[in-house]
Amino acid sequence: MAIHHFDIASLAATPWKNGGGVTREIVCSPTGAGMDRFDWRVSVATIDRPGPFSAFDGVDRVIMLLDGAGVRLHSQDHRIDHRLDVPNAPFAFDGGVPLDCELLGGTSTDFNVMSRRGRLRADVRVLDALVEIAPAAHGLLLALRGQWRLNELDCAPGSGVWWDGELTEWRAVPHDAGAALVAVRFESATTTSGS
Repeated sequence: MAIHHFDIASLAATPWKNGGGVTREIVCSPTGAGMDRFDWRVSVATIDRPGPFSAFDGVDRVIMLLDGAGVRLHSQDHRIDHRLDVPNAPFAFDGGVPLDCELLGGTSTDFNVMSRRGRLRADVRVLDALVEIAPAAHGLLLALRGQWRLNELDCAPGSGVWWDGELTEWRAVPHDAGAALVAVRFESATTTSGS
């Protein structure tokens, strides 16, 4: 299994599904699955105007503010009304619920994780100290602040690694005070305790 290294700054920006913003896709699995057939997907998006969020039926989402004043996400039925205004604080929601997005200031950047309901569940955590990350067959690590040593790889802020298809565990070691790393692990939705 290959470990894929990435740097967000080098990723191409593409329009949102609904045309309301741009996204930099880090990984979409399986490769070539497209927006309607992926099992899991991770991206970084730029939000510079109010408007509707793209809806993805059958998809669970986790969103996290990286930079900027943030946004308010709310649904017409009031099931979701969330101010995404605290950096590095993951917020999970049903990706099929139609949402409107209001800017709380200027342009914001967010981190997005999507998983196909019934296939995979995403565990998204922000880490700030040395940690052993439990094995997962699919996942992604992104340095948010400071330098990190991820097993034998060094990652600067805005860079990281992803893997897909083989159980892999990680030892994440920060090199700087105030360092932060987002760790995304995907587990099978059919896995139960003790199995």
